[in-house]
Amino acid sequence: MSDTTDGKKTLGLRGGARSGQVKQSFSHGRTKNVVVETKRKRVVVPKPGAGSKPAGPVGQVGGSDPSKRPGGISDAELERRMKALAAAKARESEEKAQRAAEEKAREEERERRRAEAEAKEREEREREEALRAKAEEEARQKREAEEASKRAAAAPKAEDTPQRAPVSKPAPQATPRKSEREREDRGRAARGREDSGRRSGKLTLNQALAGGEGGRQRSLAAMKRKQERARQKAMGGAQEREKIVRDVQLPETIVVSELANRMAERVPDVIKALMQNGMMVTQNQSIDADTAELIVEEFGHRVQRVSDADVEDVIDTVDDKEEDLQPRPPVITVMGHVDHGKTSLLDAIRNAKVVAGEAGGITQHIGAYQVDQDGDKLTFLDTPGHAAFTSMRARGAQVTDIVVLVVAADDAVMPQTVEAINHAKAAEVPMIIAINKIDRPEANPDKVRTDLLQHEVIVEKMSGEVQDVEVSAINGTGLDNLLEAISLQSEILELKANPDRAASGAVIEAQLDVGRGPVATVLVQNGTLKQGDIFVVGEQWGKVRALINDKGERVKEAGPSVPVEVLGLNGTPEAGDVLNVVDTEAQAREIAAYRESAAKEKRAAAGAATTLEQLMAKAKEDENVAELPILVKADVQGSAEAIVQAMEKIGNEEVRVRVLHSGVGAITESDVGLAEASSAPVIGFNVRANAPARNAANQKGVEIRYYSVIYDLVDDVKAAASGLLSAEVRENFIGYAEIKEVFKVSGVGRVAGCLVTEGVARRSAGVRLLRDNVVIHEGTLKTLKRFKDEVAEVQSGQECGMAFENYEDIRQGDVIEIFEREEVERTLA
Repeated sequence: MSDTTDGKKTLGLRGGARSGQVKQSFSHGRTKNVVVETKRKRVVVPKPGAGSKPAGPVGQVGGSDPSKRPGGISDAELERRMKALAAAKARESEEKAQRAAEEKAREEERERRRAEAEAKEREEREREEALRAKAEEEARQKREAEEASKRAAAAPKAEDTPQRAPVSKPAPQATPRKSEREREDRGRAARGREDSGRRSGKLTLNQALAGGEGGRQRSLAAMKRKQERARQKAMGGAQEREKIVRDVQLPETIVVSELANRMAERVPDVIKALMQNGMMVTQNQSIDADTAELIVEEFGHRVQRVSDADVEDVIDTVDDKEEDLQPRPPVITVMGHVDHGKTSLLDAIRNAKVVAGEAGGITQHIGAYQVDQDGDKLTFLDTPGHAAFTSMRARGAQVTDIVVLVVAADDAVMPQTVEAINHAKAAEVPMIIAINKIDRPEANPDKVRTDLLQHEVIVEKMSGEVQDVEVSAINGTGLDNLLEAISLQSEILELKANPDRAASGAVIEAQLDVGRGPVATVLVQNGTLKQGDIFVVGEQWGKVRALINDKGERVKEAGPSVPVEVLGLNGTPEAGDVLNVVDTEAQAREIAAYRESAAKEKRAAAGAATTLEQLMAKAKEDENVAELPILVKADVQGSAEAIVQAMEKIGNEEVRVRVLHSGVGAITESDVGLAEASSAPVIGFNVRANAPARNAANQKGVEIRYYSVIYDLVDDVKAAASGLLSAEVRENFIGYAEIKEVFKVSGVGRVAGCLVTEGVARRSAGVRLLRDNVVIHEGTLKTLKRFKDEVAEVQSGQECGMAFENYEDIRQGDVIEIFEREEVERTLA
């Protein structure tokens, strides 16, 4: 293509490159000339007046002449490029402004910090100068006073001596020497002060060898107190503080350190005052209230005597104000008969598998869970349905707001269902009937509703007020209706609590964990339980070390209606105890000690007989009763309590089971020792014996039995207790004989000639002699003869001769009753 066709020039270096030659040298004298071209950079110089033209539309940028536009670029592409260029320029200007603002803010911050540091340094310098000036002023005044005293002492001597020339040297030279001397004195004094301040409290080698300072140095706290006193003295502060008179509460006994704490006095001062009163005690010893009152009055405080029971007054029992109350989640307890599907129903709600973790598929403990329903929290308590856990179900009803009574549609109302109804009525808690297992072919929900009428539970379908919902835990049928019924019932109750107060709650379950120590499952009822809170629960106390929710996660706090596991107790509390948060550790320890002593006294009073007659009667009664002693160790407190209650129900007036000891945790060597002393087996429920306990049990022959289902435990103990029952003796009547004649035989005595009228007469059987249908003798046969031969038995209708052992008062017409005794083993019901 030529230049004339498209107006473009051919590629080349004309006018834009300079040519030249480069000579290359090679080996053996060879050379070569190479032609090279050097490019020059093209510089575009704008035409005069081009910048003054007004910018046209974006589409006309680059001139209206299309020939001056870059090749192959359309109007739209050119417009897009210009917009992008404008946006980039705007963004660059914004970033530049933002960087300038940030730089300005940083500069202002640096200036402010610099000004603060300078102001602080200036204040420190002014304070040091003030202290130095004050010290110099004091030194100058002291020095002037010393010089005045010296001049006063030298004045009488000057009068006695002859007067000399007053000036021996030129006067102007005295002033510089005096000022120099004063400066030297001040320097020595300052160095002495620094040295004494630095050296005070430190033990030097000479002091240690000479026994100075008693071989001890002052503590850091003493040095700080001395420096503080010096600083206050230099600043002109008050040296003595005014004595604060306090009201000191004194219980029956009080620890010395606690007494000092309540008076806000130093413990050594209190111990010194006690020693002056003739009592040599340490800070951890207790003193009585009278002695403590003397000490309190000696220190100038006021005394308030309180009784032991007053220690519980620190627990906050103030009624909450209406404006402080906030809505709280409802607490729902799932109750019902065993195997009616309570835990499976709760699993369906929680989308979890809890029943798989329970031994035998039955719930052994109270579980506490929280679920989210359309943004609203619901707290569920799953209580065991077995009869042995009656007390646990009772505790569940006491802390709950709503009871969901689960009744199987194919099984109807059962004994534990009735117990759950009674618990709910006693606690005055509203009920919701969940008719479960409606997917079964033999399900009959109407029979359940009819059976509930016998227990005064009238459901809505029978024109009553109790809500009833048909559900299936397996298929998930009716779960939404059940949750709606729960939400409706909670709205009616208007449940509220104050989360901004000291927490209080109920212990649902407690156990001794090997790795974590005592652990309590607590349902917070009021206030908010926080990590670090000091609390008292029953006879135990502690400080919240950790809170764990139902999902196993650690949380910082738990509000009302929230179930949590609490770690940090000093012992395992009883299930059902109330948890209260207190202010100080001393209060918690005091309350726990008081409760423990009160419970100990109560148990001692309950176990002691009041009179000697009662003691004798009890001893005589126990003499005729066979006892089966056992030791019970369980994994949680609720299970141990339930097992003990089940053991107490086993037995009758002849046999009973005595629980020597029940506790929580692994079987230990001390348990084996107690079992050996009492010849008792050790029963472990969901726990195992540790290695020393196993070795001790093997050596001492102590039986350890492990269980995970309470049915098996109760059945085995019942069978063992049945072995202590004496066998029942039954009498089987085998025949009757009538005395026809009475003969006297030498060497034998009186012999009755009898006719066996019914059954059979055996020599080994027992006999009774009846006269006018009244038993006059019972014994055994000495001889049974037919004709002259001794025989073992005589059939009915035959005659025989009988003689009684050690009895001869027999007459014609008497009737002999013949029977056999059979021993039958008895079992406990």
